[in-house]
Amino acid sequence: QVQLAESGGGSVQAGGSLRLSCAASRSIFGFNTGGWYRQAPGKQRELVATINISSGSTKYADSVKGRFTISRDNAKSAVYLQMNSLKPEDTAVYYCNLEPANGPAWWGQGTQVTISS
Repeated sequence: QVQLAESGGGSVQAGGSLRLSCAASRSIFGFNTGGWYRQAPGKQRELVATINISSGSTKYADSVKGRFTISRDNAKSAVYLQMNSLKPEDTAVYYCNLEPANGPAWWGQGTQVTISS
């Protein structure tokens, strides 16, 4: 088992920045990918960004490319999401996850991000 704890959410004005952190309760070695997803009110959860734990290769949703950066620190068992140039449409609950090569993903409880115009 692994527990994930997100932090770093909050309320900022459009154009601002936030850095989300996802701390795992044990080593993230052995997981395939780490990811950030978000869910806005009345909408389905959507992928924001993923990172391959071993190689560090990344993927982003088109809506955040060039503004968000996902990273991981294997030594700290953490995955991060640096969010710049935030827009009101980025408002959502952000969830981190870890996906093993086999089996279901593990999810955090989420952190609220609110962007005001």
